[in-house]
Amino acid sequence: MNRQELVNLIKEKQSYLCVGLDTDIQKIPKHLLSHADPVFAFNKAIIDATKDLCVAYKINTAFYESMGIRGWESLQRTIEYIPSGIFTIADAKRGDIGNTSTQYAKTFFDTYKFDSVTVAPYMGKDSVLPFLQFPEKWAIMLGLTSNEGSQDFQMQQVGDEFLFEKVLKAGMEWGTPDNLMFVIGATQSTQLGYIRKLVPDHFFLVPGVGAQGGSLEEISTQAMNKDCGLLVNASRAIIYAGNGEDFATDARNEALKYQQEMAGYLNKIAAAV
Repeated sequence: MNRQELVNLIKEKQSYLCVGLDTDIQKIPKHLLSHADPVFAFNKAIIDATKDLCVAYKINTAFYESMGIRGWESLQRTIEYIPSGIFTIADAKRGDIGNTSTQYAKTFFDTYKFDSVTVAPYMGKDSVLPFLQFPEKWAIMLGLTSNEGSQDFQMQQVGDEFLFEKVLKAGMEWGTPDNLMFVIGATQSTQLGYIRKLVPDHFFLVPGVGAQGGSLEEISTQAMNKDCGLLVNASRAIIYAGNGEDFATDARNEALKYQQEMAGYLNKIAAAV
């Protein structure tokens, strides 16, 4: 999916919601455990309930890899079930020397057909560039994350700026707004406006709303650009909104709240243009 297609999808659905399919077999409703593939049964129901409300699905591969081959099979069934025209993210946080990163890129772009993959830039330029060589595919590079440990390195002063600033500036040299996004944590509310000024055109993948406490209003008012420029991810808050027979309905109701709030912010942007 190219940038204009993504922008059009956001306008069409009046949404920039990304639903995180971080599916933990220990947390899904018990009645699904009798299915041959409980994880896929859960994901299928969530997708059916939310596909008209979101523009993206993010699959955190750790929840699938931990189950071995069965997990990879669940992942493949899930990615194949997501309707075409919805943006897909492999949340794998890969990043290694160039030839290894090339194989990771092939894994997620060629074998599993994801639109994008999250990448960790700690090893530098040659660990990221291989992900940027695939037409209409995206690398989503870690920028400033929501976790407590982000203080350990990302917020360390390096010369006259923080390390995360150097990472963002380097990323903008390696990729373009057409093939590179940045992960910016929702709980970094004091930095959002500044980061948008530093990185005016690239999309941000913003995790941390819902269960982690990030504010959709703060994200939207501080970090939107003229194309919206945001994919706001909610995982647990949506997929585990209920745990009974009607869990998918509960998930839909929660997703609808996000979509309706997002529509309001998008209308403000449209009115201002």
